[in-house]
Amino acid sequence: MAMPFPGKLRGRRAADLLDEAVEQVGIRRSVGIATLNALAQIVNENRPPQGFEIVEGLDAFAGAEVGAGETVVVVGAFVPFLRELRKIGARHWVLEKDPSTLKSHEMPYFKEAERAPDVVPEADVLIITGTTLANDTLGSLIALAKPSARIVVVGPTVTMIPDAFFERGCHILGGIKVTDPDAFLAVIAEGGSGYHFFGKSAVKITLRRQA
Repeated sequence: MAMPFPGKLRGRRAADLLDEAVEQVGIRRSVGIATLNALAQIVNENRPPQGFEIVEGLDAFAGAEVGAGETVVVVGAFVPFLRELRKIGARHWVLEKDPSTLKSHEMPYFKEAERAPDVVPEADVLIITGTTLANDTLGSLIALAKPSARIVVVGPTVTMIPDAFFERGCHILGGIKVTDPDAFLAVIAEGGSGYHFFGKSAVKITLRRQA
């Protein structure tokens, strides 16, 4: 019952699937969010940005302009981001529900997800995985951030309704733009990841809130 749709999704009304976005967490909620994301793309293509700029080809981490003297809290095991943080020598912590996703050299920076109330307020830069939309924890994490923190949300779903994120205190959204849908779906169906589709069937995009 976790995923009761196989063979039944094609041809269903999008409005029916949108209801799943506000239902229980898990796969069903993710299907609803994905539907909202797809519909929002149509809206984005027919209206200019309002209060934010879209930079194609810019990685969200680069857009955050993290300084070596800043404290960074990363929610989710973003391996490329963790690599960059170690490279610049920034003090950082990783909040993660599954520590097995981290390598041995990343474990010194690991903090249990339950410690968010203690760790998040330390952040000068707070980087959050878009998966928090699916497990319904994004709002509580943003609420824990100090007022001066730069909040970055990263994931393929976060560009769906940028206004909603920016109105809630986010500064940067990092997502993707699919440039070749058929090729992209083929890669995903065969178990591919960003290493296989970036620069080929999709590009990174960063949305930045304007002052």
